[in-house]
Amino acid sequence: MKLSVALFFGCVLLQAQTMPPKLIDCHVHHNGKQAFLDQLIAKMDALDGLTFLITAPRDLKQVTAAIAAHPARLTGLGELSLDDPKAIGLVDRFHEAGFRGLGEITQPRYPFDDRRYWPIYEHAEKYGMILLFHTGIVNRTSPEIPSDVSSDRMRPGTLDLVARRFPKVKIIGAHLGNPDYAWAAEIARWNPNIWWDLSGSTLIKKQTDYRSFNGIFWWSIAATPHSPKNAASAFEKIVFGSDVFDGDLAELDRALERYHRMLDECGVPPEAQQNIFVGTAWRILNGK
Repeated sequence: MKLSVALFFGCVLLQAQTMPPKLIDCHVHHNGKQAFLDQLIAKMDALDGLTFLITAPRDLKQVTAAIAAHPARLTGLGELSLDDPKAIGLVDRFHEAGFRGLGEITQPRYPFDDRRYWPIYEHAEKYGMILLFHTGIVNRTSPEIPSDVSSDRMRPGTLDLVARRFPKVKIIGAHLGNPDYAWAAEIARWNPNIWWDLSGSTLIKKQTDYRSFNGIFWWSIAATPHSPKNAASAFEKIVFGSDVFDGDLAELDRALERYHRMLDECGVPPEAQQNIFVGTAWRILNGK
């Protein structure tokens, strides 16, 4: 019996790298250019890193080839719109190409937890896919053009039902629901299949108040019967994501610096930081 393409690429990845890298970036946007792919791979080689690369369907062939050549440096997230009538077919297409998830899912016509989207999530769950959602405020690059986009549809609370209804789906919410940080953290506290990245503007605007994150990720320092048994540090509901886009790889370095500074100022232990930068994402990739 022939192996599926997805299983083939999974086997290649496991053979290529049985030990975790030193860094996993869960949120990088491909700009469609081969030059960027070459630069990204070189950057990951230098860091001993692995990237979750967000890829549009038009770039699928290019990125699939790059993943096959560099399985220890790249893994794919397929970009789609929840409102695309061909979305389920795209899920199949990305899975068959060996992609491990979907994202960055953004700008839906209805809230993320709307039942119209459930068949897509069910399909992704069947394949064991990771879902990376944009959450919180969203940019408006062409304000002169009317658009059907609302940040309210992408509130972190809309992922609570998705996580509960599809418990085998691994969910990463981008941007910690900016600015609904407390809601995002509380939802992650009770949902073992949700994590957040801190990419975007949050660690820039909060740079004079990083210790406030101790109040957001509070439950590891306050014994209570009202929290589930979890990791040693509540901060381990965070994973690293840079949100590199338009080929600006310098943002990866800036994001790393901001993450390290915030975690150090909050007194997050080294072992928890290790999970934030690599351990948690590695376990997600390996189905643990």
